Amino acid sequence: MGHIYNGMPATDLGTEGWHKPWSGPNGGSCVEAMRLSDGRVALRQSTDPDGPALIYDPAEIETFILGTKRGEADFLLA
Repeated sequence: MGHIYNGMPATDLGTEGWHKPWSGPNGGSCVEAMRLSDGRVALRQSTDPDGPALIYDPAEIETFILGTKRGEADFLLA
């Protein structure tokens, strides 16, 4: 695998290892996540698996998940 960067085509990360931890009732359209070998996390849209991957370092993912658990993203639901 070559240089991994934010916005790269998700297909460049391969097809194995993607998970759907956030699947909803909308027919399977969801965010997919992959843990990279260096500890970073890639996210992609399941309806566009060839589209861009967003790459986050472990601290960014931890901040996001813990903040969401605390309700800091609840404004997105209203």
